[in-house]
Amino acid sequence: MPETMAMEDNKKISCVIVNYNDSDTTEKQIRRIYRYKTLDAVVVVDNCSTDGSADRLTKLAAQLDPEKIMVLTADKNGGYGAGNNKGIEYSYEVLQMDYVLIANPDVEFSEELPARLAHLFERHPDLGAASALMEDETFGNGRNGWPLLGLLGEVLRTGPVCRRLFSRFLEYSPKYYEGKKAVYVDAVHGSLLMVDAVKMIECGEYDEQVFLYNEEEILGWRMLERGYRTVLLLTDSYVHRHSESISKTYKKIWERQKLRNQSALYYYRHYLGMNRIQEGAVRLFFLGVHLEIWFCSSVLRMKW
Repeated sequence: MPETMAMEDNKKISCVIVNYNDSDTTEKQIRRIYRYKTLDAVVVVDNCSTDGSADRLTKLAAQLDPEKIMVLTADKNGGYGAGNNKGIEYSYEVLQMDYVLIANPDVEFSEELPARLAHLFERHPDLGAASALMEDETFGNGRNGWPLLGLLGEVLRTGPVCRRLFSRFLEYSPKYYEGKKAVYVDAVHGSLLMVDAVKMIECGEYDEQVFLYNEEEILGWRMLERGYRTVLLLTDSYVHRHSESISKTYKKIWERQKLRNQSALYYYRHYLGMNRIQEGAVRLFFLGVHLEIWFCSSVLRMKW
């Protein structure tokens, strides 16, 4: 793919940030990016926080730049997908934005990155989503883009040991990235990505039946179904301070794993065609995953 350049002046970009009971992190993000000239609007969606976040962030927006920063409030905490959908729809229908940068409160990105991602859409009309390399302070700079697999492959990815043992069959080969500035991938991390607003809405946006996990795979599946591609930009990166907001809400490993399993089962049923017999086998596998997690976190002291 060609090197990125500045985007056309007539294209508009908003940044959507979803907050839930973490206004400290969200405020830092707003203060960090609201002056970015590459962003035409910052849309904050408060997912029905119970700690007064909505009032605090609304006052902050009025103080900093009420014409550029908008704070929306959801009537319930419908999860990552529902919160972002609200921001995407507002960006497109009310603000008439062309592209939407979806960013977690706990990521850091440069002022130039939104324009570089947007330029990819200008050069490649079949793009539905794009992201850059993620630098993760907790887990290192590992998996950034990945292929969508069948049921067996997706199940194997859920185990901390299995996904390491079978990584050569579950991920793109390192050679796939060599000597390239950008590559097509099936899915990218949801912590920061840009979407074409029209194509995103056409694809049905995020599936609101999942709460915190598997949104990336489902979005990638929906994009491919419509004939749209996803690109990973290899010349730029962003920093993710891993799951800061999620960990504050779901502190225990087992609570997070329960959510993972629920989302995975939904994805397998509704997108990969899992039948009842296969579901029984997957549930047994998940019991093994629980043992793997206990062994890896308690005995090997691996990060999970």
